[in-house]
This record gives sequence, structure tokens and C-alpha cells, in this order.
Amino acid sequence: MVDVARARKLADRIKEIVAARLQRGLRDPRLGFVTITDVQMTGDLQHATVFYTVYGTDEERADSSAALKAATGLLRSEVGRNITARLTPTLEFQLDAVPENAAAIDDLLREARERDAETERLASTAAYAGDADPYVKPRDLDEDDDSDDDSDDESDDESDDQSDADTDAR
Repeated sequence: MVDVARARKLADRIKEIVAARLQRGLRDPRLGFVTITDVQMTGDLQHATVFYTVYGTDEERADSSAALKAATGLLRSEVGRNITARLTPTLEFQLDAVPENAAAIDDLLREARERDAETERLASTAAYAGDADPYVKPRDLDEDDDSDDDSDDESDDESDDQSDADTDAR
């Protein structure tokens, strides 16, 4: 296994070489506006996957993909002349899905903002389902004691009246 830092440096160097060669141009009219976004190397430095994006329609993407596939040998020999590795890695070009993923994420964020605005609008006109303050308040013991004493006095008076009536009946 090779040093990860060395593989990263080699990948960056390959990215620069391929991008510079594409900037100078290829003789293929199918090649559109191509941007090299990343290069990933295998652990043994034998294979490099070059990620790219194409500005344009799906047809232009397909044409640029075919042009890069046809120019793989030329670009690999350019890489071999400009790196200091013992073996030149094979190149594989893969269309990067970053723009499509970014557009999908933007759509999801827009939808989330719309839902948040709708929820905020509904919350501003909402009312409580029950009391505004749903928590039970502690009772004031002084008031409760007074009302209990009054009811006890009344029940005592009734029981005294009944016992007097029972005594009179005998």
C-alpha cells in the first residue's frame, strides 16, 4: 500500500496536467466545455479516475464523454511525461454528478423554506386548544381550610338536630 499523502499529491498533479491539456485543446470538435473536478487514485497508483463536468445539454455531455474516451491515450501519455512515477496510471473518465446533486439539494431547500413559511403563517393565526396556561396552579390552603370548616360546621348542626329529634321521639 502506498502513502495516502503521496497518492493525493499524484492525483492533484494528474488533475492539473489533464486540465491544462484540455485547456490547450484537443482536435476533437465533440469536446464541449469540460471542467475537471477531481481525480481519485487507487492504493497502488495504477489507476486514476478523473471526474469531470460538462456545461451544456445532455447531448453535449454525451459528445464530450465520447471525445474524452477517444483522447484517453493522448492524455495518459501527457500524464506519463509530466509525473515522476515509475508507472503511468490508466485513466478513466467519469461524469461527475455534482451539478445535478446541487440542483436537487437547492430544490429540497426551496421546498423546506416554503413549508416553514406555511407553518409560520398557520402558527401566527392559531389559538390554543384548551386553556392558554395548561398547567395546574397550586391551591391556596387558607381559602380551602375556611371552606372546609364551614361545611363541617353545617354537617355538625344537622347531626345535632337529628339526634335531638331521636331523643324526643322516645
